[in-house]
Amino acid sequence: MDHIGKNIKLLRQKHNWNQSQVAKQLKISTPAFSKIETGITDVNYSRLDQIAKIFEVPVTALLAQEKDNFQSKRQEELEILTNKLNKREEEIIKLQSLLIELYEEVRKK
Repeated sequence: MDHIGKNIKLLRQKHNWNQSQVAKQLKISTPAFSKIETGITDVNYSRLDQIAKIFEVPVTALLAQEKDNFQSKRQEELEILTNKLNKREEEIIKLQSLLIELYEEVRKK
């Protein structure tokens, strides 16, 4: 497996997605995506850009060699966790607002 395919596979696994889910987002078949991950198929820049957007990483994260990737993996993990935390905080704020609205409705009755 080449380093690009390996990087793509790592990102897919971090998102807990299977190959079919990613292939669907790319609008390609699962076997075609599998060939990208295993390095059988070379990927052009537009496809790399599309994959990077799905995983919300720069294209360079897909191109990085193993030694370059060590630090960027930690950074990517941190960014993923930060994004998840931000989404949870947004959900909490929405729920708090809803709770306040419901409380006000009950109080008025």
